[in-house]
Amino acid sequence: MTENVLGVAAPRRPRRAVLSLGSNLGERLDQLQAAVDALADAPGVRVVAVSPVYETEPVGGPGQPEYLNAVVVVETTLPPRLLLEHGQAIEEALRRVRTDLVTYEDETSDDPELTLPHPRAHERAFVLAPWYDVDPAAVLPGHGPVARLLDAVRGQGVRRTDLQLRMPE
Repeated sequence: MTENVLGVAAPRRPRRAVLSLGSNLGERLDQLQAAVDALADAPGVRVVAVSPVYETEPVGGPGQPEYLNAVVVVETTLPPRLLLEHGQAIEEALRRVRTDLVTYEDETSDDPELTLPHPRAHERAFVLAPWYDVDPAAVLPGHGPVARLLDAVRGQGVRRTDLQLRMPE
């Protein structure tokens, strides 16, 4: 590791990370695309895969619109905490997109501010289904192959759509 200008340890080589995106307000697809583009614009982040878009029933109370969800795989030289902070800044800027850091290579962390892998990723079809689409051999650290985890949660009301997000240029 080397220290960056913020004095935070940064990896010497790019690391692969998986982020989950979701939006249920306004122009949902446009919001997701804006999040993908913002991730790609971050220094030290390169988007390597964008999943198909899924529609998901809301988990909250009645009357909420359905979510659009996708997964983005990036290679980054940002340390996990800075990548998470960038995702949170995207959420704040867009006000209608949720971004979660699902994995950062095979790192694990029990830090309450950054738990890795995401503590509920293994039970969320809206994360597992799009992740499987972009990486069928993926493994969720501590839980096993995404394909096996997805089989256990298939009945959660997640449907693949014909909608597509563009890879950033």
